[in-house]
Amino acid sequence: MNILVVGLSHKTAPVHIRERVAFAPTAMQEPLHQLLTLPSIAETVVVSTCNRVEIYATSRDTESAVAQIRRFLAEFHNIEPDELNPHLYDYTGGEAIHHLFRVASSLDSMIVGEPQILGQIKTAYGYATEFKTVGLILNRFLHKAFSVAKRVRTETEIASNAVSVSFAAVELARKIFGQLENKTVMLIGAGEMCELAARHFVNNGVTNVLVTNRTFARAEKLALEFSGRPVLFENFADHLDQVDIVLASTGAPDFVLEHATLEAVIKKRRNRPMFLIDIAVPRDIDPRINDIDNIYLYDVDDLQEVIQANMKERQKEAKKAEILVLAEVDQFHQWLGTLDVVPTIVALRSKFEQIRKDEVAKTLSRFEALGTKERKAIEAMTSAIINKALHHPVTVLKQCSDDTSCDVYVDAVRTLFDLAPPEPVADQKASLEEFNDQAIKESQVQWPKK
Repeated sequence: MNILVVGLSHKTAPVHIRERVAFAPTAMQEPLHQLLTLPSIAETVVVSTCNRVEIYATSRDTESAVAQIRRFLAEFHNIEPDELNPHLYDYTGGEAIHHLFRVASSLDSMIVGEPQILGQIKTAYGYATEFKTVGLILNRFLHKAFSVAKRVRTETEIASNAVSVSFAAVELARKIFGQLENKTVMLIGAGEMCELAARHFVNNGVTNVLVTNRTFARAEKLALEFSGRPVLFENFADHLDQVDIVLASTGAPDFVLEHATLEAVIKKRRNRPMFLIDIAVPRDIDPRINDIDNIYLYDVDDLQEVIQANMKERQKEAKKAEILVLAEVDQFHQWLGTLDVVPTIVALRSKFEQIRKDEVAKTLSRFEALGTKERKAIEAMTSAIINKALHHPVTVLKQCSDDTSCDVYVDAVRTLFDLAPPEPVADQKASLEEFNDQAIKESQVQWPKK
């Protein structure tokens, strides 16, 4: 059994293609069940976000499975295959494992290190679990992807440097104030950027939020979201002496904060520091304010410089994460390779044991005078012959799970000895227990330990 993925992402498809191929998050049952009816698909998970749509599956015939999934995507979304196929990629085996581990660890994201993708994959797995389209392999595969992503976040600094304007503002505020607890933020403007930045500030300890906006109702609404206080736009400057952090984004044609205003404010604050973030274009805050002692003013360009520097740091950490991911891929691929090895060993021994029993019974039926002792000796001798004859091929099969030759050996053994197709993976443990032979017990591979 092998793992495969077929999909597209922001790297291969423009947004107008991605939105046509996206699956509605509240209607996953139908596509999952349709995928499971495809002849070559045994298990499946669908990951659908604004930046990627990917179908993960298990199959014994990956070539057919890839073709069937490509056709499914086109038919399900009413897109001509010739239009869709150039944007699709597919990976099988180790490449598919490597791909998911990188995706879950946000190494393949538009913004390296962003945390949202892991939650989105967990949601996709939740739907597949709810609608029973995953089995042993994808269950373990997805859980392993989650643990790999966790290792990347805890053992590297890939997510520690801000790479969004709103979070860069929080990072800079921390450098100025140390801790943000008990600090007061004023939002001048109530647009999306202000709201997002305010959310980051609140999540990082800010407890007091003032909101002002030309439309007072909008200020009231946003203040309510943060348990804050709305302020009339006409007199917001009267409250600035209470404020540690100002975030401005109004879209006004002229400055809404002048140099003289802030000179008076900083005197009222007795030179306690203030941090001003101007994310408006054109700017809301007079840049000369930065010349006032204990006032730190950053505009969009300043924040972009911080972001670019942080992106370079994330890329350094991404290299460390890539090494970690590769080690985890090798480990999981070894486990996956054993899934066909175990039932092959069981089937091989079973076939030889049945031949031995049949031939011994046939022979003993012609020698009825033989005593119990002689009969036991013949049984023991023939069992020893079988064990010695199978010792080397069984050893090779056990060891081959460590390299890429495993599938070749398994296929060769099954062809040469006319063995039945492998049992479903879930039945392997029962099959192994059927044989109380030490060699068989040893062949049952456990999850590799770190």
